[in-house]
Amino acid sequence: MSDLKADTQRIRECSRALQRIYHSFTERANPAEDFSATELGNHHIVDAFDAFASNWKIHRKDLAAQIKTLGTITWEAAKSYDAIDADLAAALRRQDAKSKKGTGHA
Repeated sequence: MSDLKADTQRIRECSRALQRIYHSFTERANPAEDFSATELGNHHIVDAFDAFASNWKIHRKDLAAQIKTLGTITWEAAKSYDAIDADLAAALRRQDAKSKKGTGHA
């Protein structure tokens, strides 16, 4: 029998991080949209970011949906691990109580 260990707090942190990434993906199409050519260095950099943003818009929606799904999966996994752990602990406590009363099975 193998030992299964799940750090549900870490899994939830992962889910929250994915949620933040999802919001970043859906809120901004162009990472340089608030910057001028002066701030970025020159107009070639601005043009490169504009080209990137155009291509990014095409793939961003699918990628954002996949990130959102992964965030949901990780959140639900943490909930499931916690529920399984609680159910197992309750079953073991019931078995211990039965054993103490002499009604347990070997």
